[in-house]
Amino acid sequence: MAKFDRTSPHEPTRAIIDIGSNTVRLVIYGGPIRAPEVLHNEKITARLGKGVAETGMLAERAMAAALSSLARYHTLLRLERIGQVDVVATAAVRDAGNGPEFLRAVQDLGLEPRLLSGEEEAITSAHGVMGAFPGARGVVGDLGGGSLELVDVDAPSCRHGISMPLGSLNLPAMRANGERAFAQRINKAVKKAAWQAAPGSALYLVGGSLRAFARYAIHATDWPIDDPHGFEIAPEEAFKIARGLARKKPDTMLPLVGVANARLASLPDTGALLAILIRTLQPGRLIFSSWGLREGILWQSMPPALQAQDPLVAGATAFAAEYSVSAATAGMVADWIGAAVKMACAAENEQTDHGIRLAAIMLCLASTKVEPNLRGDLARDWALRKRWIGADARARVALAAAMGANTGSLGLSPELTALISPAQLREAHAVGLATRLCRRFSSCTLEGLSGSSLTAERGLLLLCVRPAIAALVNEGVERDLKALAAHLALKAEVRVNVPAEAV
Repeated sequence: MAKFDRTSPHEPTRAIIDIGSNTVRLVIYGGPIRAPEVLHNEKITARLGKGVAETGMLAERAMAAALSSLARYHTLLRLERIGQVDVVATAAVRDAGNGPEFLRAVQDLGLEPRLLSGEEEAITSAHGVMGAFPGARGVVGDLGGGSLELVDVDAPSCRHGISMPLGSLNLPAMRANGERAFAQRINKAVKKAAWQAAPGSALYLVGGSLRAFARYAIHATDWPIDDPHGFEIAPEEAFKIARGLARKKPDTMLPLVGVANARLASLPDTGALLAILIRTLQPGRLIFSSWGLREGILWQSMPPALQAQDPLVAGATAFAAEYSVSAATAGMVADWIGAAVKMACAAENEQTDHGIRLAAIMLCLASTKVEPNLRGDLARDWALRKRWIGADARARVALAAAMGANTGSLGLSPELTALISPAQLREAHAVGLATRLCRRFSSCTLEGLSGSSLTAERGLLLLCVRPAIAALVNEGVERDLKALAAHLALKAEVRVNVPAEAV
């Protein structure tokens, strides 16, 4: 079983301060290095880029607000004794005539800011997407307050990163002369950058304005998972929603859960830009990412061995450890139930990723450590609502299905089951039912597992048990064995002998 370097999810280990064109943000991270947990996240809307767009200079009032918040952040980090701090500044400071003066003021606070070039900003955001979506291939588009970055990704590499002055703060003025002039200006900027995507590529979208669009689209399409990270939508549907938003006036936007009023008011501009990007880039699918620039900084600092780890397993390992469930125990359970799980989708020869199965087992085992009255909502809250890096909608549904089966329920809404293939759903249910059998029979102990085996042969699901632990088989175990066998269209049988695997 692979080891995953981690600390307690509640112990702060590293911080990033992002001096952006719209906001100045502090994020403190803890937990596993490969899938860090956000422990503290605060921002101030300084709108540094507004003055740059109007005069080419950072406005005095905006700088004062930013420096005040940075002084607070520096004090918080000192009190928390967090030594590993990255401070980065992007488009607004980069483009401002008085940017160097502002950076010197930041240094006077005791911070060490790093000014990113446009290409560095694009590549760093792309690295964040690569960290969140292992094997990502396509285009990353990061919309900030002062700029739009585009970069080709073909994990583990990325190339041709560009930055264009098309940030959300610039869009209202750019749209003032009408939609045709706006579209021409966007297309001209892309053409000037000599940048072109291969039609049909995946388009990974990053940035607060685009995540707000994702939340709007989730609501508009009745998508059954409310986390915008990993939300995927067809370009045609996204284009239709974007065009509809572009026609709305900011003051007519209705409140939307999870979207601040300032983001809500900027959605028509975001929709107008996104519609043009979809038409210009011709992507095959749109995927929204909560990981971008800040997480790209984390990714870049990871050694290759950590980058290669499965972020879903790393996150689930840290999460389950809080309930005294280890990845080693889950690995033993996965081996013990392996034959039954393989039977679940043998006809279609379609299996889910091993990491998804391992994460599902850890969540199933952890859920048994929670007060029984609280277990009913865990499949929804843990599998569908908690942010799992490395898990797409299919993986989330698989986790929920396994957790439900672990409690004896095979029911999921049609909206959720539509996101996963029948074979994968059947396998997820088998994982949950088999894990339920395993924990009831052996309590997932080493002696219980090594002294027994679960196999499928000639129409039978066989639980073979050493005589020394035969007393573990009771009515509840037999009931769980029959339920799993019925799910696999097999008959259940218990044999008390020495399993061949245990000799």
